[in-house]
Amino acid sequence: MLLKLSLRNIQRSFKDYMIYFMTLILGVAIFYLFNSIESQTVMMNVSSSTREIIELMVNVLSGVSVLVSFILGFLIVYASRFLMKRRNKEFGIYMTLGMSKRQISSVLLCETFLIGIISLAVGLVIGVALSQLMSIFVANMFEADMTQFAFVFSSSAMLKTMLYFGVIYVIVMIFNVFFIGKQELIDLLLAHRKNEKIKMKNTWLCSAVFLIGVTMLGYAYYLVTAGVTKLDTADKIFIPIALGIISTFMIFWSVSGFVLKIFMMNKKTYYMGLNTFTLRQFSSQMNTTVLSMGMICLMLFVTICVLSSGISLKNATTASLHELSPVDLYIEKTWDLKGNKANGKPYNQKDLDDSHISITESLEKLDFSVEENLKDVLTLNIYMTNDLTFGDVLGNYADDVHKQMPYLRLDSAEKIMRLSDYNKVAKRYNKPLLQLKDHEYMVVANFSGMIPLRNEALKMNTQIQLLGETYHPAIQECQDGFLVPSANQSNSGIVVVPDNAVNESMKEENVLIADYQANDEVKKQIVENKIRSLSNHTYAKDLTNLDAITKISIYEGSIGIGTMVIFIGIYIGVIFLLSSAAILALKELSESADNKERYMMLRKIGTDERMLNRALFTQISLFFIAPLILAVIHSFFGIEFCKFFLQSFGEENLMPSIIMTVIFIVVIYGGYMMITYFSSRAMLKE
Repeated sequence: MLLKLSLRNIQRSFKDYMIYFMTLILGVAIFYLFNSIESQTVMMNVSSSTREIIELMVNVLSGVSVLVSFILGFLIVYASRFLMKRRNKEFGIYMTLGMSKRQISSVLLCETFLIGIISLAVGLVIGVALSQLMSIFVANMFEADMTQFAFVFSSSAMLKTMLYFGVIYVIVMIFNVFFIGKQELIDLLLAHRKNEKIKMKNTWLCSAVFLIGVTMLGYAYYLVTAGVTKLDTADKIFIPIALGIISTFMIFWSVSGFVLKIFMMNKKTYYMGLNTFTLRQFSSQMNTTVLSMGMICLMLFVTICVLSSGISLKNATTASLHELSPVDLYIEKTWDLKGNKANGKPYNQKDLDDSHISITESLEKLDFSVEENLKDVLTLNIYMTNDLTFGDVLGNYADDVHKQMPYLRLDSAEKIMRLSDYNKVAKRYNKPLLQLKDHEYMVVANFSGMIPLRNEALKMNTQIQLLGETYHPAIQECQDGFLVPSANQSNSGIVVVPDNAVNESMKEENVLIADYQANDEVKKQIVENKIRSLSNHTYAKDLTNLDAITKISIYEGSIGIGTMVIFIGIYIGVIFLLSSAAILALKELSESADNKERYMMLRKIGTDERMLNRALFTQISLFFIAPLILAVIHSFFGIEFCKFFLQSFGEENLMPSIIMTVIFIVVIYGGYMMITYFSSRAMLKE
């Protein structure tokens, strides 16, 4: 009988609480979808380095899944709380008919178990179906060969999903039993007549709190935009974060205290139609959901920033790969080693001897034939001296830079290149050639964060000293260029001087730039593997002092990092968006159920259905839009902060990713709002 009653309750409640069931199913599907990526990538034909990046991404997603499970767990428990309150009268009738609290708890346990089984089953089916599309998406992101594509079912993802959601449902069961255990019959029967207690807030206190909150928020905005240079250490980044969180709750608390008075100031609008009823309903909701509104606002803010910057970072890491990695191979080695290794151990004699021969000779000694494996080989030197530091090149502007950016090391030695060497590289990289007269110099850079500083110093006609000679700028702005291939614009500055401005005693690094002899990808990969095995930078083998950077490794790393960021961003963003919309929807549905008598009274006094529907839509829209407005304002400054970090990737145009984020919000958040409206309208018509 209890099972029959549970099935009937589920069937009867499904229409009213479709959003609850839909959220459970979507939560299961998304959880399975992102945890099945490991199985989806097994069939992909990718290189070993790409495979390592995929494994890293899978591990990171597993860690993120723990956070996601807590969020979904909170959402499900929160939703159950509203559903339980809605059924107070039902439980009271059960007790009146002679059912004990233990029997009612048994019914709830049975209902929760059945709901869990149904949502898990349906969610897993949807997740498995979507994972096949995800396989194609993942392969496209990693540019993998999918000729061996086949249907994939991840048993590990299924078991993890069942485990996590099983724990969540057990917690919900315990919560429901505890809820029933502490209820009294009279409270259950009369619960629908009780209104939520609304504490009237002092208008002056609310105004003061609002002004303090806005001031704190303004200072937080300043720190992440104009004052971003003050965040020179990792711990200082928590200052604007803390200010933003605290001020958000302060603003919602204070606004909830005088929101109705703000509306009442415009009497023409306030007394038009059912606006009086609608705005009072909205004001009441704001008063009782301050904490929820603040949390939802922050989750929406994180969603917008994570999705926008994540998608943009993926675009940025792949947009300029061809331009910034124009050669197959770049190798550098430190000349004339001194001191100790990075691990503190002294260099051995082999290391010291190797640091006095060219890269070509080092490779030949390691049985790597330069002539057989490489073509268009270009060798050159990098020079450095403590007599020419970053501060020296900045000149009189150095003090201002130090005040703005105290974390920059002004005493670091500048990289110096001979004009003839740089022009060889520029020709190879398809960059403009430079011309210098005697006692002139130029600065070459492409890192947008450093170029303005360099240009200010050059405009001051800053002179530098080398080997007792004075040099002045040939042109008063940086020239676009770089030496080391990379995935982003990372060259913060190279000083180019006439060939006679340096001597061999200043030689710091020997550089080799070349392409592979092989024409097909398979043979190129063979040479690539040889280079990697000789480079201690890649495999940490103590073989040579060589540090190799290859186009293939840059390409694979850029695609991998960008893909990992975008997956994590979408995972967190969608879950946050889903949770925010579901909490608002459930709260609004509960509110609509409580307002049945009010809407019935409006019908009795002659209000037509069109006016009632308009009032309901306005109320729901205001409730959904309120946290979104502040979240969007937060996001304007949050995205500006993201731009500060994205500038090194040469991609500051966030508009495509912002458009994608807007689509996500419209589809998920807007979809939940419309479903809430139609469900509430149907509920109020009964």
